[in-house]
Amino acid sequence: MFCQHQPCCPTSDASDREAARPVAHHPEQGWSLLCNGVLLFEDTGELLPNGQIVEPHRSRTAASIASGRSR
Repeated sequence: MFCQHQPCCPTSDASDREAARPVAHHPEQGWSLLCNGVLLFEDTGELLPNGQIVEPHRSRTAASIASGRSR
């Protein structure tokens, strides 16, 4: 995929790849496709264009807030 945004979005192998703009968003299914080819899932997991899986990496604080528990 080739980003046409200005400035260009991060590539799929960049550490900030999640900052790329969504080109398809399906919240009812829990995923978004970013312009760099990354499939980003609502649990913060990712599927990279090369097939690599990135495990969910939600912080403990965010996870406890989402579940209504405090630390």
